[in-house]
Amino acid sequence: MPDLKAIKEHMEIIGADGVHIGTVDHVESNRIKLTKKDSGAGSHKGHHHYIPTELVAEIEGNKVRLSANANVAVSFEEERDSKPL
Repeated sequence: MPDLKAIKEHMEIIGADGVHIGTVDHVESNRIKLTKKDSGAGSHKGHHHYIPTELVAEIEGNKVRLSANANVAVSFEEERDSKPL
């Protein structure tokens, strides 16, 4: 696994197929938090999504490439409400 410390804010996250998945907000333990602008629409709007770091295959310049294609990787996303409980 690549050095996760190399993942920085605003890096693009792409699937193994090169399709855009999201933009890094920051890394929280074993998850990459995506920016809200990549939160989607409808019930997903206004929520941060998270990608497990186990899916990181490599870091290429300003891109984090995952080991799964985009359509598979998004099925691993976790969603958290951005509003405090």
